[in-house]
Amino acid sequence: MQQNRIKLLKFVPNFGVGGTERQFANLALALDPSRFELSFACLRRWGKYLDVLEPWQRTMAEYKIQSLYYPHSFAQQLRLARSLRRDRIQILHTYNFYANVFAIPAAWLAGVAVIVASIRETGAYLTPMQKRVQKFVCRYADCVLVNADAVKQWLIAQGYRREQIVVIRNGIDLSRFVTRNGSGQLRQELGLPARAPLVAVLARLNQMKGIEYFLEAAAVIAGRCPDARFLIVGSNLIPRDDTAVEDVAYRRELESSVVRLGLDGRVVFTGMRLDVPEILSALSVSVLPSLSEGLSNTLLESMAAGVPVVATRVGGNPEVVEEGVTGFLVPPRDPAALAKAICQLLENPELASRFGQAGRQRVVECFSLERMVRETERLYLSLLNQARHGETSIRDKIQIRSSCP
Repeated sequence: MQQNRIKLLKFVPNFGVGGTERQFANLALALDPSRFELSFACLRRWGKYLDVLEPWQRTMAEYKIQSLYYPHSFAQQLRLARSLRRDRIQILHTYNFYANVFAIPAAWLAGVAVIVASIRETGAYLTPMQKRVQKFVCRYADCVLVNADAVKQWLIAQGYRREQIVVIRNGIDLSRFVTRNGSGQLRQELGLPARAPLVAVLARLNQMKGIEYFLEAAAVIAGRCPDARFLIVGSNLIPRDDTAVEDVAYRRELESSVVRLGLDGRVVFTGMRLDVPEILSALSVSVLPSLSEGLSNTLLESMAAGVPVVATRVGGNPEVVEEGVTGFLVPPRDPAALAKAICQLLENPELASRFGQAGRQRVVECFSLERMVRETERLYLSLLNQARHGETSIRDKIQIRSSCP
């Protein structure tokens, strides 16, 4: 049985702490090892999730480049193509712009049987030229895998073929999110009052996350709920050489806003944290004020932890949050609506508890890790089976059905 395993290579830009990397690692660890012989490659061997993938580190290939458009990059692509042929890789699965554009041409050149490209956001971080380049390269993929209907509809509007796109939504390991109200250690560490309601944003510090609107909402909330405290959990690490540095410009803007809004002593910037379940266990409300999203792991993890959520009505957020059942959806860039929704939950503990319980049940039913793994394995097997039978239009035959809309 081991000799007949499918040779699958997963290719990512790096292994930093982000939503894509988290899903990538969770899926890799959960794939059936009796069916798949898994290997990894990257553009930069850096990031916290390298530790999670320790069993594969010895054989993990790095294709370090300075730019996709330098001559050296083409040499690295040829190197990847030779490796794919030598190792007889049957499926290549790439993740997001840089990995898609670098690795898909190499896989096509090497004659890899199945090429899967992942696109997990709606282009907010890409230039117009990058969008065109990715669209061109993805023509050579057998499937474009996305994590939300919102991403699929955006790609179709961009001119991608509808039948080429498959939606498999993110999955959460529910066993990590089992407690509420925490041990109190987080509050002690951050110097927070023992009984203060905690409202938090867990996100990368990037302008597309809309954190300045959360702070404006916090100023309103502070007037109605004086005991409330606000956490901003995350950073914006950028790989540089073999380490990472934090892009602090946006954080400084936010810190200036805290002073301007009179929120000194009420807002804590925690930086990047890896103890997300512990943080969520202490929260009263989890907030996602994004201007653009694919399918948010933060929302799923908050709901899995039984925390009521308030999110903007953008991207895949409405696919996760049932309005008035598991949380509230508000317009982006609307601090007043954000504040109103958060205050409703802070001022009505029974409602907040009901939303939290309903949110966890929704994740159990629709967003489990087991469901995501099952659907992804089925996709891989379907694509490879059709490729083996010489079908020239395998995309039309892909049947991956999720249990929830």
